[in-house]
Amino acid sequence: MPSRDRRIDAYIEASADFAQPILEHLRAVVHDACPEVEETMKWSFPHFLYGGAILCSMASFKQHCAFGFWKGRLIVEQEGERAEKAMGQFGRITSVKDLPPKRELTKYVKQAMALTDAGVKAPPKQKPKHVVLDVPDDLAAALRANAAARATFDAFSPSQRRDYVEWLVDAKADATRQRRLETALEWLSEGKTRNWKYERR
Repeated sequence: MPSRDRRIDAYIEASADFAQPILEHLRAVVHDACPEVEETMKWSFPHFLYGGAILCSMASFKQHCAFGFWKGRLIVEQEGERAEKAMGQFGRITSVKDLPPKRELTKYVKQAMALTDAGVKAPPKQKPKHVVLDVPDDLAAALRANAAARATFDAFSPSQRRDYVEWLVDAKADATRQRRLETALEWLSEGKTRNWKYERR
């Protein structure tokens, strides 16, 4: 008798009408492909375990479902091209038709089992590449001439610096840009962020 967790029964029953057949289908495919699978709830959504390790998981949301393998980039996304575009490796699932055929899903489950049997661990998530902020020439020159403003700007987080840069470059007219540059220097000299007016004090 397959190992089934009553919490997952309750999870499926509480899901939206469109989601229930999707979740039941995924559950059945996993059990058929891996008779030794164990069910559990982690992070408030259903997970399937094999050999004590996470094999895959599924989840339902208001308008879509998601399904993915713990070692997905080694199974479905060989080059990681689809990684992290949605939870799991199959995008936003709104019907069973959005999923690969059962035969293909079964193959993925078998591959995931083989990786677990071989002791292969899930690859670490790729960190986003560090993006260097391009400071406009006029702002850079103004900061070089104003030590207080430069010290504040340099001490800011990347997002705080970006707020000033984007505000400046978004100016449609030269006069507007010049006014914003002068205001930016004034606020920076006072240690203020671009959105200081809206921050809690």
